[in-house]
Amino acid sequence: QVQLVESGGGWVQPGGSLRLSCAASGIIFSSAAMAWYRQVPGKERELVASISSGGNARYVDSVKGRFTISRDNAKNTVDLQMNSLKLEDTAVYYCKGVTMRTGRTDNYWGRGTQVTVSS
Repeated sequence: QVQLVESGGGWVQPGGSLRLSCAASGIIFSSAAMAWYRQVPGKERELVASISSGGNARYVDSVKGRFTISRDNAKNTVDLQMNSLKLEDTAVYYCKGVTMRTGRTDNYWGRGTQVTVSS
């Protein structure tokens, strides 16, 4: 059974930092692509950052230079370091894992962790 469990969310003032972590189990983590998404009420879930099995990272423009995604294949974790947080970063952040085998792609989601940026 695949499980993705997020942690590290919370409340922070504008300009502050938070580090989210996602612990994966039940998948061959080293071959999975991982990503962080976020969602606010009434809006679609948005891709924030992704990292390939080879470690290539991509970011949505709104977080470039502020957020850093990283993975530790020994610990089966993917982290999102968030700096210079803004009010508009407030959202529920979700971890996603994607595994691919011949003819099949599987997507897995965590339950999410709330990030609130306010003064």
